[in-house]
Amino acid sequence: MSTSHMESRSYLAAQDFAAARDALARCRRYRKDNGLYGVVDPALGRILLEIGAVGAVVMPAALGKRVQAHLLATYGRTGPIIAHPRSSRWSFLTGPTDNSYLDMTLFPELFRVCASVALPGSRIVLPSPTDEQSGYRIWIAPPESDYRPELGDVLAATRTCANSGDRSVVQGIRGVVKGADAE
Repeated sequence: MSTSHMESRSYLAAQDFAAARDALARCRRYRKDNGLYGVVDPALGRILLEIGAVGAVVMPAALGKRVQAHLLATYGRTGPIIAHPRSSRWSFLTGPTDNSYLDMTLFPELFRVCASVALPGSRIVLPSPTDEQSGYRIWIAPPESDYRPELGDVLAATRTCANSGDRSVVQGIRGVVKGADAE
C-alpha cells in the first residue's frame, strides 16, 4: 500500500472520529437542554431519535412554511422544525405520538399533499454539526427548552393550511416532482 493512500485513510478516520465526537456532544446537549433522547449511530455520525415520546409530521417545505406561519399566528411559537433542503421537506417535532396515524380520514388528506405522520418506533434524524455544515439537515426552528406542540395541533394546522391552499400546495409539489424527473 502506498504511503499517500495510508495517509488518506488516516485523514478520513480522523474526520470520522471528529464527526462522531461532535455528534455525541450535540446529542448530549439535545438530551440535557431539550429532552430529545436520541442516540448516535457511530458509523454514520447521525443522531437518531425514536418516534414515541416525540412525534413528527413530515411535509413538503412549501406546505411547511404555511404551517409554521399558522402555528406562529395561533400559538406564538412553532416548536422544533427540521429542514431537509435536498428533498425540500420539513419535519415538525411534536409532543408524544398517539393513534392519529390510524385515522382513516387523516391519511388520505395528508397523502394528497405528500405529508405524513411518523410512525411510533420509526426513527428520525436530528441535525448534527456535520449535517448542518453540509446543508444536508438544518434547523428551521431549533428546539426551545423542551417545548414541542401537541401532535394534534400540528395536524390541525397542516389540515387547515392544506385545505386553504390546495392548488398552490399541489402545484408546488408537482413542480418539485418535475424538477426531480429532469435530473
